[in-house]
Amino acid sequence: MNNLRYFLYLTGFLLFISCENPSNVQVSSDLPPIYPDYTNITIPCNIAPLNFLSRNAPESIEAVIKGQNEQIKVTGKDKIQFSESRWKKFIQAEQGNTVDVQITMKIKGQWIKYRSFQWEISKDKIDQYLTYRSIEPGFEVWYKIQLCERNLENFSVRALADNNLTGESCMNCHILGSQNPNLSFFHLRGKNGGTVLNRGGKLRKINTQAISGGKSATYGNLHPSGRYGVFSANTVIPEFHTLAAKKLEVYDKASDLLVLDFDENRIIRSPLVSGDDKLETFPVFSADGNRIFYCVAPAKPLPDSIKQLKYSLCSIPFDSQTGQFGNRIDTLIYMGENDKSVSHPKPSPDGRFLLYCISDYGTFPIWHRDADLQMLDLHSGKTLDLQIVNSNYSDTYHSWSSNSRWFVFASKRDDGLYGKPYFCYVDSNGTAHKPFVLPQKDPYYYDYTLKSFNIPELSTGKLPFSAADIERIYWKESAEQFK
Repeated sequence: MNNLRYFLYLTGFLLFISCENPSNVQVSSDLPPIYPDYTNITIPCNIAPLNFLSRNAPESIEAVIKGQNEQIKVTGKDKIQFSESRWKKFIQAEQGNTVDVQITMKIKGQWIKYRSFQWEISKDKIDQYLTYRSIEPGFEVWYKIQLCERNLENFSVRALADNNLTGESCMNCHILGSQNPNLSFFHLRGKNGGTVLNRGGKLRKINTQAISGGKSATYGNLHPSGRYGVFSANTVIPEFHTLAAKKLEVYDKASDLLVLDFDENRIIRSPLVSGDDKLETFPVFSADGNRIFYCVAPAKPLPDSIKQLKYSLCSIPFDSQTGQFGNRIDTLIYMGENDKSVSHPKPSPDGRFLLYCISDYGTFPIWHRDADLQMLDLHSGKTLDLQIVNSNYSDTYHSWSSNSRWFVFASKRDDGLYGKPYFCYVDSNGTAHKPFVLPQKDPYYYDYTLKSFNIPELSTGKLPFSAADIERIYWKESAEQFK
């Protein structure tokens, strides 16, 4: 009787094996058709699970991830979703290692084993939080805007500000100083608006409307000390193209640079970075706070000469002790009429690299399909290769991690319309690795969420305010005046 039971058990087991793991598995030399594309990438050891799907209508899908110390096996119908606790244990055990990922799918009754790929799990962590503006990519018409904060170690998201609580007013993107959650700002528009400054966890509302000859503070950055903010005061003109291949064009009719002293409520100016003959914009402090990087172009008749509008990359000294601009301008990258145009310079926190965007012309690359990222080695003066990072669509709006090993940027590479946050690893030599998109709990998230992620910014900690705090400051507090 025992032998008979053993025979029946063995027969059933072999039948199960033959059904689920047939001997006629087709081996493919192709990488698996998964979305997002998470093949052969470098990931931080604290990232949320890289869930993915297959659009090939599989009947079943299996993923086996083999490391030196741990192994994960997950099955699903058309998508793979990892257990958060199991994933966390795995990547922590395998940090510093390269792991092998094997995907097998059953499609129309046939099992296909695809070529395996690798994940390099870096010991260099990425900052835990990401802030961004969630908005429909609807040009001049929008309905709902939120500033959001996502925990990159899991899938939790919370609203930092919501325009439904502030009279449906517009709000610009949230900018951090030195990836510090206790140092940030954003512009809150509307009749009760102002620039909301988060400094040491305390919120202030500052009047930056018509702050310089009728121009309002637009693009800005915060000094590492937290005392100063550098801004461009711009007259921004949005206009639509008449060509179907192009959509929106945004340019500055006028722009200058200025510094706000938050301790003394004063405005600091310099004739070197203001005036009608030049257009200065996108200012940002160097890592040590002793210089201001910015973009500048000769003023031209616009919009007629928009394609001849080429911005160069310059810098000017800044003395944080006296709160004064320096007396000379250095040109780091000169752009003539036959060259590209520079925008959005961002220095790495270690002072080694300067990441920026280039496009064919102008100052608003998010709607330029040709917009790419480039990186300057500030020690050697060499431009580093970012070919592996860029796509055929707009790649811009970038931010560094506090350890200078990661940066995040907004890319429209999926469809040319919706911007999504991509993360890229940069080693100590300045070599960039293949980027990957922000993982989501449901890998179908990007299919049904019709929002763009504007200006993603990394933060080392949770922001000390909420949407309710912004609602209160909008309706109940007056904006401070600067002179």
